[in-house]
Amino acid sequence: MNLRNIRAIAGKEVYHLVRDFRSLYLAFAVPLLLILLFGYALSLDVERIETVVVDSDRTDLSRDFLRRLGASPYFRIDALLPDGKAVTEALDRGTARLAVLIPPGWTADLRAEREAAVQVILDGSDPNFAGISRAYITGFIETYNRELLGEFLNRRGMEKIRPPVEGRIRVWFNEDLESRNFIVPGIIAIIIMIVGAMLTSLVIAREYENGTMETLRSLPISAGELLTGKAIPYFLIGLTDVLIAILMGQVLFGIVMKAGFWLMILASSIYLLVALTLGLLISSVTKSQMIANQMAVLITYLPSLLLSNFVFPVINMPKVLQAFSAVVPATYYIEILSGIYLRDLGLAYLWGDFAVLTGMFLLLAIANCLVLKREGL
Repeated sequence: MNLRNIRAIAGKEVYHLVRDFRSLYLAFAVPLLLILLFGYALSLDVERIETVVVDSDRTDLSRDFLRRLGASPYFRIDALLPDGKAVTEALDRGTARLAVLIPPGWTADLRAEREAAVQVILDGSDPNFAGISRAYITGFIETYNRELLGEFLNRRGMEKIRPPVEGRIRVWFNEDLESRNFIVPGIIAIIIMIVGAMLTSLVIAREYENGTMETLRSLPISAGELLTGKAIPYFLIGLTDVLIAILMGQVLFGIVMKAGFWLMILASSIYLLVALTLGLLISSVTKSQMIANQMAVLITYLPSLLLSNFVFPVINMPKVLQAFSAVVPATYYIEILSGIYLRDLGLAYLWGDFAVLTGMFLLLAIANCLVLKREGL
């Protein structure tokens, strides 16, 4: 390759970027906005569940039960309603996600050592939220039952019953179970696809639409030199966005890498090369900026967001989509991000994902060269 030719092509692309404000906006403003929106707005944690209660018993025990419920970090009691009709209206209007109804005589049944039922109504319109909420309220009731049982045995002068199995749970890697610790690093994969694939999907198509492709064919440059020169400015922009995302994640959200910084840069560089070559291939094949942009969204951005284990677990998807996720580059990059940010893993554990991304880059680079050589370069 001739470095002089590559430098000339890269300079031409930089000049176009400076003149086209919209490209620079997409390259810098949109990634920053995504970090802020995903970091602050997107959360998979379920807490402070909007709760309404009906206390038809109105005794010391019922009030104590509701006081403990409101003191839990998972529930927020918004209203004490008079009856079940008011509960129905609150759930219908969406002002409550969970309702707890204590019937009359509840305390009397407890003190008479009879079964005392508490009705719990959940809004199941969001199955994931409802499932987690049900687990929380079930755990709360079980804890309350154990305390009542302990008091009962103490009154009888008996020892507390010790369960035969005691689960000692310890959380590794994400000790606080904060979804933000996974989401903020994962958004880097989306940012790279936006900068790498969506922007470069326009560069070759723009040459065809402007009629300058014939001029490029007449120049003494090879397909590899053209692709390299076109990719260099976007590679530098993408790497800058990665550094900004790392800094914002640490300053705004307190998310720090557990593994090495240079391993992160290496992984991001390889993944960025995959995004660039994929965008250039889309641009070379479509030869239309409008079609290339639409294809880039369908082929790069949406699969990276939906089929990469970023937001939605792939294991819960149909087998066809699980197989398709295996060819999504973001799947492997997000696995690397998880190892670097959360698990403190090195190259000895992550080399498989690095190898897959490197293989993808080589295949896409070869495909790009073949397409452009067929066009006369």
